[in-house]
Amino acid sequence: MKDRLTDALYGLGWAAVKKLPEPAATRLGRSIADQVWKRRGKSVLRLESNLARVVPDASAARLAELSRAGMRSYMRYWMESFRLPSWSRDRMANGFVPEDVHHLADALASGRGVVVALPHMGNYDLAGAWVTSKLDIPFTTVAERLKPETLYDRFVAYRESLGMEVLPHTGGSAFGTLARRLRTGGLVCLVADRDLSASGVEVTFFGETTRMPAGPAMLAQQTGAVLLPVTLWYDDSPIMKGRVHPPIEVPGTGDRASRTSSMTQALADAFATGIADHPEDWHMLQRLWLADLEERRP
Repeated sequence: MKDRLTDALYGLGWAAVKKLPEPAATRLGRSIADQVWKRRGKSVLRLESNLARVVPDASAARLAELSRAGMRSYMRYWMESFRLPSWSRDRMANGFVPEDVHHLADALASGRGVVVALPHMGNYDLAGAWVTSKLDIPFTTVAERLKPETLYDRFVAYRESLGMEVLPHTGGSAFGTLARRLRTGGLVCLVADRDLSASGVEVTFFGETTRMPAGPAMLAQQTGAVLLPVTLWYDDSPIMKGRVHPPIEVPGTGDRASRTSSMTQALADAFATGIADHPEDWHMLQRLWLADLEERRP
């Protein structure tokens, strides 16, 4: 019953929000965000705890201000996502303006394949829609399997409607498919700041240890693809902003494990740069650092 209710609520959101005038959807999203923030539930408190690592000298009042802005940013992501399927191709192509896009253009022109790795910032679905509309390039991504299965199916159908090929995170075949796409010069986009397997690479992130997925670095090594970090953020305009960071090179020495560790740390450092500049647009409402994950264990 709970799974059916969850799926029905998401379906209602997709059906109703995309029909609202944009100003009304914006006001609704901000109102919901503020109500959730005022309740001070687990997600809001976790967001503040995470932000305390990002802005270690912030006062309690500053953290509260950042978490409120963070919930508004997170709800903007959802409002945009509900409405994206009704956007015109031109709107998608002009709804995102990244800096240093020459790094992506050069990587695509090389024919080596490209792995774009992003943290949970801004709206990566909108960035993906920009790739398929503005650049007219298809790409492959991976999605976490959600419960209920019907909800996962909704997300897959939604992303496929934007021109993405979506593979399930579980099942074991995603890595091989991604590698094949890259070997033919394709584009792969992965959200890579949170390890879902509990077997990722340990990195130092804002001064503490966490794990991040090894996949982006391993794919780049195995296929020769270019690995590009990308960070996203919002400002007061309706246009999302972003930055394509310089490519992360494969180290010339060391075994595969050490190269993977070095590259994943470089990826974490690039993410940290973008998150530190725009902490309110990092939507990390879950435990991330090992110290927090160990606290939860019995």
